[in-house]
Amino acid sequence: MPFYTYQAATDEHCDYCKHGFDVLQKFSANPVAFCPECSNRVKKIISAPNVVSGKAHLTTDKKAEQKGFTKYKRAGKGVYEKTAGKGPKYISGD
Repeated sequence: MPFYTYQAATDEHCDYCKHGFDVLQKFSANPVAFCPECSNRVKKIISAPNVVSGKAHLTTDKKAEQKGFTKYKRAGKGVYEKTAGKGPKYISGD
């Protein structure tokens, strides 16, 4: 579930909604309309998404295949060998 940031939509606000607050909610959930502290109107703030870099979360071949991914490992210079999932057995840059 993603976090959404809400901030005061009007000049009437408390310290809580003036600077904004985060809410963990389902993507399909209705947006928050009122501040939980002062009951004044709030609006959803659009911000840049968080991007994860580095190690992949699907670390095992079994997990990758269960989630519908194909996993490759480096077999040589410019050559990758499939370890899980569907797809060609080898990928080559040639």
